[in-house]
Amino acid sequence: MPKVKTKKSAAKRFKIRSSGGIKRSHAYMRHILTKKSTKRKRHLRGTTEVHATNKRAVRAMLPYSS
Repeated sequence: MPKVKTKKSAAKRFKIRSSGGIKRSHAYMRHILTKKSTKRKRHLRGTTEVHATNKRAVRAMLPYSS
């Protein structure tokens, strides 16, 4: 059986936590920030968990991240 390749774009976007959760960053924080409120930008900072409905798809893209 050949080795399965990791989707490199997914590897750059997601990290697997030791608890089994998948960490991701928020979208809409790269450009066109002048029209967004300070509160909105503040809440987009930091990281959050991948939703349960998407976990299986993300894990399939990261085969060796346990």
